[in-house]
Amino acid sequence: MAKAFIFPGQGSQAVGMGVALAEAFPAAREVFAEVDDALGQKLSLLMRDGPMEELTLTANTQPALMAHSIAAMRVLQNEAGVDIAQAKFVAGHSLGEYSALCAAGAISLSDTAKLLRIRGEAMQAAVPVGEGAMAALIGVDLDGAQKAIDAVEGGVCEIANDNAPGQVVISGDKARVEAVCAGAKAFGAKMAKLLPVSAPFHSSLMAPAAERMAEALGRADIKAPATTLIANVTADAVSGPDEIRALLVKQVTGRVRWTESVTKMAGEGCDTFVEVGSGKVLSGLVKRIAKGATTINVGEPADVEAFAG
Repeated sequence: MAKAFIFPGQGSQAVGMGVALAEAFPAAREVFAEVDDALGQKLSLLMRDGPMEELTLTANTQPALMAHSIAAMRVLQNEAGVDIAQAKFVAGHSLGEYSALCAAGAISLSDTAKLLRIRGEAMQAAVPVGEGAMAALIGVDLDGAQKAIDAVEGGVCEIANDNAPGQVVISGDKARVEAVCAGAKAFGAKMAKLLPVSAPFHSSLMAPAAERMAEALGRADIKAPATTLIANVTADAVSGPDEIRALLVKQVTGRVRWTESVTKMAGEGCDTFVEVGSGKVLSGLVKRIAKGATTINVGEPADVEAFAG
């Protein structure tokens, strides 16, 4: 049984995330305390008590989701004897790629929290609120999504995420994204819906954020991960620190190739995908991509007990 550990991205956050884990396990409490110290903010209290509006601000969401993932990973290591080096791959969706690298020892927890705070602030600052948008096109393939985009002129609109067969996310200028949504059914979409996000992530409009991340990542200490990362923008294996650094910069404006990433891992023999952290979004996508794969979620104390059992 070959395992891949996968780490969720934005959209999986919820008030109360990580609370039960912290109450049950000292290792989880230590992670949340270290993230609080790194950021100079009681992020753990925001995760526990909300409000949701503040937790959903991308500068908070990104380090919060990472903190929950790493807390769960540390508990798995302590309670279930999990050695990430024994996993065949690690991968994460968008910000989850940072969680994957932290879990694999490539970036320290403190540095990961700081990088994600910078990333969140930079992405939010790149486009004024209300000028950009993202939308999910349901029931359409990549070709159909691109044709829907090409049918509308004016402004930026690009494929941001290839999440699973029949689920493509587009990103760009709000007016063009809305126009693409309005015409998407003609190209095979069963539904098109705007996403509740504050910026057009993974589009060329994020170029200013990519520049800022290039500076921040240039200063960061990145080591070779304990196991191989499947990178978002290439859907291929990477382990060299310089290449990881370059791909993390490209990821800000580049497409999250999640369908290809899971296909790659399954094709290399992974039959079990362990989603570590908040929610079950990635597990649902894996089931649609890799038919017959086993998915396991670890984000709550009962999940740890089941995994260890």
